[in-house]
Amino acid sequence: MDDESIDIWLIGNTGLRNPTRIFEGFRLYAQSPFVGQLVDGKNDVPFTRYLSEHGVINNKPGKDASGSHARKWRLMFERNGLIYPKITQTVGNQKDLGAIGQITPFGYSFLRADTYSAQQECFLRAMSVEQTPTTTSKNKLFSPLRWVLAVMLELEKRIGTSELTRTEFALWGHTTDPTYDIGYVVDSILDLRERRSKAPSKRVFDRNEIKRRGKSYPKKIGNFFDYSDMNMRYLRITGVLQRKGRGLIIAPTKHALAEKLAKDTVSSMNLLDALKLLAAGAPLPSDDFETARELLASVEKLAKAQGVFYDISDLALDTDVGVNIARLRIEEELQLTNELAYADRQRNEWREIVEYMRLIEKGGGVSNEEDEEKRIEVPKDELPAYLEWILWRAELAIDHMITSPYEVRGFNIDSDFLPVNTAGGGRGDLYCEHEDFMLVTEASMSTSSRQEAMEGEPVRRHVSDAMDTASCPVYGLFVATKIDTNTAETFRHGVWYDKENSKRRLNILPLTLSQFREHFTAMFESDSAEPAKIRELIASSIARRDALNGPDWKAYIERTVASEVARIRNAEQFVNVEPPIILPGMTVIHPIFGTGQILLANVIYREKGSDVTVLPFANELPDGLSMLPDGQTIESEDKGLIDVVSYQVAFRDRLIPMSREELGKTARLVI
Repeated sequence: MDDESIDIWLIGNTGLRNPTRIFEGFRLYAQSPFVGQLVDGKNDVPFTRYLSEHGVINNKPGKDASGSHARKWRLMFERNGLIYPKITQTVGNQKDLGAIGQITPFGYSFLRADTYSAQQECFLRAMSVEQTPTTTSKNKLFSPLRWVLAVMLELEKRIGTSELTRTEFALWGHTTDPTYDIGYVVDSILDLRERRSKAPSKRVFDRNEIKRRGKSYPKKIGNFFDYSDMNMRYLRITGVLQRKGRGLIIAPTKHALAEKLAKDTVSSMNLLDALKLLAAGAPLPSDDFETARELLASVEKLAKAQGVFYDISDLALDTDVGVNIARLRIEEELQLTNELAYADRQRNEWREIVEYMRLIEKGGGVSNEEDEEKRIEVPKDELPAYLEWILWRAELAIDHMITSPYEVRGFNIDSDFLPVNTAGGGRGDLYCEHEDFMLVTEASMSTSSRQEAMEGEPVRRHVSDAMDTASCPVYGLFVATKIDTNTAETFRHGVWYDKENSKRRLNILPLTLSQFREHFTAMFESDSAEPAKIRELIASSIARRDALNGPDWKAYIERTVASEVARIRNAEQFVNVEPPIILPGMTVIHPIFGTGQILLANVIYREKGSDVTVLPFANELPDGLSMLPDGQTIESEDKGLIDVVSYQVAFRDRLIPMSREELGKTARLVI
């Protein structure tokens, strides 16, 4: 069969590579005036514009004037049974199916899927329907999902694992269907695997194998890998398959379900009946009560084997619905337990985290490892989600948090721990609480002057909201590939009024991803990664914000990051280029007196002579006063220059005067 003409089946569309975006786009479609109006190219351009205006796609002005985005999204709505497609007379009568573009009963069920697991089940139902013609007969329909599961289970029977690598899927997964002998397909995969393991250069081997198999493929051979990435993503959205390296493996919690689905790979029904089934919502093996009980038993066995506690005692298990709810609850507990183990692994995976950061800085793409299976990828159309995700992984790697990993992130992840979406607009991206401080991290791929308009208000609001409930100091970290000066200026002031109209001074540090990466790398290369270093970086960086304008503060942050990185690395060239600054309200940790706080400053007004006066020095300077760059001179709008002589620090019930030199030598200062 190696010499026969081959084809590549497609589950998704190259214009919509990420199936997790379908829910967002379809919800927008359902609320739009375009329902039933995208027929024969009509309204394609307006709907494309509509998607762009609502942030579902990023369509630059003048781009895609033909409205191709609309056609690609409509195709995916149809392929997943969410709207009725247009059919030809050879397939059947349109009236027997439904009005073109109208939302199907299954489409309304999809709109009610308010959790990621519920959306996964909808995709599973859709992809279990045999609606794809085989290469040898257009009258024989198959489900690519069921076929791939059958191949992987046969592979597992042979060698004990269902793992299918990216290269194997590219050459023998989506290029075959049930008209192939499954034994021949698995033999070919194992032969490929053995020969590849012996190849001195995996890259050269893969290139030659694609050329050889491409002789039987009439289109671009680049499609083997290009389409495989998209097809595997759509297969994984069902929840039955998950990532293994860059390939696939059957999810342990779904193994019994996979066996049920793989029993039937080719359907005898015609296309019209398949489309009707798709539109109504295809049944799953788990809809059968006895099968549901069997699937529940297999998941319970897996949970007990892993020592995962679960409680389903409150559920009635006398219907398939109750049994499936119980199974999903246990699967969720298993996922949370696996996430804890994933979090523990991040400290040892810091190099991969750094490489992901580099790819994001470049605008996405694939890393350049020799072995195709070891490369990592950042999809260009998912940069915002991957930026939040990699900062989450970075904070997990730094560790020492009292927040659970799943409590830190504001976005969803799939069973492979990859990002499903970005965090919702009502809260921050990441909330990481440590023993003595909380870090609220926000990320943005915006780099223009709109960055301040988009992020300035929500970032400050999220940090202030966290302060309402936190029992420790709260700091904000804003990370973007580029920091706009207007954004830096907004965070330099860091002013926010709470619900009681009380003025707050927020500590928010804007960093480029490159700066964060350099600091992160230095901590791990010196084996000294700890949250305190993040806090120290924030403290050092905001020390002179009151004495600098926006551009100068950005430059100061750049110097401070370099200085902190050098200090962490204990580099010989390290020079503390800036003297320590004492800020209003700083916490003082003294070896004798313990922990205290600076409340007052003893100052001299130059115009008035040598008399010492006391100024409030807690939280922030009074209005009309600003600190000059030397860190010990204050400028008053109406009274001229003021020299700081010393400070008064409250230690429990004692107020002790201390000079700047004394504080710098004997105490540790914390913002």
